[in-house]
Amino acid sequence: MSQTSDQMELREAEIVAHYPVALALLQGFDHAPRIGKAEVAAAPERSSGIGTRRRFRTTTPGLVTRRSVPTGAVQLMATIEGADDDDALISAVQATVLTALRRAVSIALAVAENYASVSRLGDLKRANLEGALPAARKAEFAELLAAEALITLYVFANATAYLLSTHQSETIVEVGEVEEVLTDNGQTALHGALWELDRDIETHAPDDVHLVACVAAYAEALMEKVSLRAQTAPRLEAFLTASWHVEADDFTVQGFSPASKAKSSTLTMTFKKPHEVVGNHIAKYQAMKLAKMLMAYDFGRRLNPFAELGGFIFTFMGDGKPGTGKTTLIQMMAGLLNDYCQVAGYPFRYQNLSTDNIDSYQGKSGQNAKAFINNVLDPSVIGFGTIDDIDQLAGKRGDRQSSAGQLEITAVLMESFAGANTVVRGNCTFGMFSNYPENVDDALRQRAGARFLVDGPQTREDYIDILYLLMGKNHDIPLGAHEVFSAQEIKKAVAASFDSHSRPHEPGLMEVFDRVDAQIGTLDTIAKLGTYLKAIQEADERFTGRAIKNITDAVKVRAMDFELPDEWMEDPELFLFRDYDTKKSMISELRVPITVDMVVQEINRYADSEFRYADKSDEVAIDAMVRDFGRQEEAKKRWLGGKA
Repeated sequence: MSQTSDQMELREAEIVAHYPVALALLQGFDHAPRIGKAEVAAAPERSSGIGTRRRFRTTTPGLVTRRSVPTGAVQLMATIEGADDDDALISAVQATVLTALRRAVSIALAVAENYASVSRLGDLKRANLEGALPAARKAEFAELLAAEALITLYVFANATAYLLSTHQSETIVEVGEVEEVLTDNGQTALHGALWELDRDIETHAPDDVHLVACVAAYAEALMEKVSLRAQTAPRLEAFLTASWHVEADDFTVQGFSPASKAKSSTLTMTFKKPHEVVGNHIAKYQAMKLAKMLMAYDFGRRLNPFAELGGFIFTFMGDGKPGTGKTTLIQMMAGLLNDYCQVAGYPFRYQNLSTDNIDSYQGKSGQNAKAFINNVLDPSVIGFGTIDDIDQLAGKRGDRQSSAGQLEITAVLMESFAGANTVVRGNCTFGMFSNYPENVDDALRQRAGARFLVDGPQTREDYIDILYLLMGKNHDIPLGAHEVFSAQEIKKAVAASFDSHSRPHEPGLMEVFDRVDAQIGTLDTIAKLGTYLKAIQEADERFTGRAIKNITDAVKVRAMDFELPDEWMEDPELFLFRDYDTKKSMISELRVPITVDMVVQEINRYADSEFRYADKSDEVAIDAMVRDFGRQEEAKKRWLGGKA
């Protein structure tokens, strides 16, 4: 895997040189807290008979006592070694945590040192030590020191979470918000962070399992707090425009983005082959194309040529009646990606956000959704995230039936799919599926860049094919006059499906289309197409500017209306292992021109879906009102009858 041109190797000698300082910090230092509370309150009892605070014990065999340290003293090594009650020996887990912390502190100090050398901070530090710092440079010096502090904290937390990621269990520890974030300079920042970590371990780590969970949770919370601070902090350009790679740990520092080990998820689902998806021609075709698009991702550049050229599908929604094949479509796409990644040796991660992630604790549902998003977004893997039955999972704002947990998930998904900080690298895609898309929040539904109508088998040939497929081979019933799966020939079926959208399918949209056509004639110019779009908006006010963006994105996908050749997936040397610029050039040569027919078809496809959702939503609302009126009328009769 090639490295990006701005990626530098953080040499092992640079890291090891900081080991003595890192070890001294773990052994002990004094720190007077400025923001955090000096005293740690006892955590609430978890269950009867089990205390929340462990006893501290010395590492000297035979001598059991409580720790007595001066006020403000931090002895993180002793605190960690005491995280197992009465065991006088240091455990393997404790040694692992200490090793990871020493390594993380050393990496952070080495990166901060690199930052000082590439920015003006190194020169200003020397001038300050010599007493020759000009008064005019003091403000700049303070800003650079604050930037160094943020960098040191983030790299420390990032490396800690990364190094402990393979040692985590299912145990979860809630450490709360990080408070002691100091930005005087890198060393002071580390003092504050290690002081707070020491207090969290005292409170939340009665044993080795909770120790790992506590340290990892603190690292994640610290990263989140620092990255928010960094959004408005000056003097960070030298850090943000470069990256450092630690070969021994395969750890990359790339701005304020969390690193994670490129682990594949273990898939237990039953995969489906494309011919086993009967009907749903456009949805199947686009899912097959998207699977190959994802494989064009360049791990060195951390970008997909399709994301740069246009036509990459980051989010899509598949809707249809129950039993029409949404789950089968997921199984097909996940199976294709799994097979392609095995051939290429790429890590593949599939995750599904289900109703199990809705939690009654305030904020926990949002945390679960954010963890799902981050796992799929991980730039070191090929990711596929699905949200099945999204109408049950994500709440509709303004709907009194939506729980607080459902609304939290809606907010996280909206921000992640089209928020101010959303970055589409092209290594992953998210699919939302629903039998009742009209129950999905309008703004969230419009964040689905592509629409797949999953309507199942439609023709006589489709029904014969699905019957033949599901019957299996354990029978002697003759096939009859039919060529199996010939109707599923993807290119022919897709061409017919796209052509069918030259006119709208939904009655409400047909009326708009015919009226515009009668007024201005054939839609063959940008002006006429814009007139049609305005007429749609007048008929449905939910048809906003985001809808236009989704349509133009879909048109760009049509410009990429080709499948990458199968042999490119079978032999990685032909395409997958090429450098980024070569892959981009190879893809560009396959592009087809955008035509008026494409634009009209994509307008109709998208608008059809919106009219379909709106009609269903209105019918559901009307039915609910009718039931309410009926109940009110019956209640009134009973009340009057009882009064009489």
